[in-house]
Amino acid sequence: MPVDRENYELPAEWHEQGAVQLTWPHAETDWQPILEVVTRCYLDMAKAISAREHIIIVTPEPKQVFELLQGNLPAESLQRISFCEAPTNDTWARDHGFISLLAPDGLHLLDFKFNGWGEKFPADLDNQISRRMAKQGILQGKYENHLDFVLEGGSIESDGKGTILTTSQCLLAPHRNQPLSQAQIEARLLASLHAKRILWLDHGYLAGDDTDSHIDTLARFCPDDTIAYVQCLDPGDEHFEALRRMEAQLKAFRTLEGKPYRLIPLPMAKAVLDGDGTRLPATYANFLIINGAVLMPTYGDPDTDLKAEEQLRKAFPKHDIVGIDCRPLITQHGSLHCCTMQFPIEAI
Repeated sequence: MPVDRENYELPAEWHEQGAVQLTWPHAETDWQPILEVVTRCYLDMAKAISAREHIIIVTPEPKQVFELLQGNLPAESLQRISFCEAPTNDTWARDHGFISLLAPDGLHLLDFKFNGWGEKFPADLDNQISRRMAKQGILQGKYENHLDFVLEGGSIESDGKGTILTTSQCLLAPHRNQPLSQAQIEARLLASLHAKRILWLDHGYLAGDDTDSHIDTLARFCPDDTIAYVQCLDPGDEHFEALRRMEAQLKAFRTLEGKPYRLIPLPMAKAVLDGDGTRLPATYANFLIINGAVLMPTYGDPDTDLKAEEQLRKAFPKHDIVGIDCRPLITQHGSLHCCTMQFPIEAI
């Protein structure tokens, strides 16, 4: 049977949202050494999101988390919080959360396999979260089992019009879907996501990244055929050549109508190092679009943070730009978008 590509939509992130998922840090995760600091970051995200829409918090400790929220969120925001009680390995909701697909018969909730970014880290509990959410009836939608295929939400971007943006470095990386070829993986994506085409980026990376170059660390779809992307202008930076080639490829891409994309460069975040001197994957591309606002990661560098904000305002002139200090998040090699997964209004 031919795949229907006209009556399905993988909604763009700026589609009206019903909720955002946060999978909360706890003492049994890798956050344990800085749990208090990273919890403050999650509270900042929860405050900003719950001011505008619903939040679904996944945690093995709902009572404790709710008590924490009571002391930090306004009463009206608390009314927009619900919980999914579940054991978790970690907190990267972008990659273990449902992928939402709008279909003729309503919302479909696609559950792909999450295997810790190519079996790098334990993910057995996180890979069960979406099924637990479905059983608890937290979201409205038809459950679709795609657990025979590895796909992380951070590895794909949708413009809401049938185009998917991704990276070959991630989708072809070891321990994802071998022995499938690129053509076979593309065919699977087109069929399961009911997409019209895939744009593959073959260049670009961030030092310290565990995801094998997720697209949401490098280049992001924005409204009106716009792509915001990380640009490196320092020839002495290790990323310079790879990001220059990525930029050239983005300039060569065309919309479905055959027009060039409007490209908005985001500054390269200044190097942030861990205690061992290893560079961490700080990126301004890892922003989250919510109803009426864009949550933008900041990294304690006022000049570059401000430049990133100015650039994002060009892409989202009608949205508030809300900075969230994500220095705690990058210590575990992710950032703001990685911690969240949005669901369209149809899910609530």
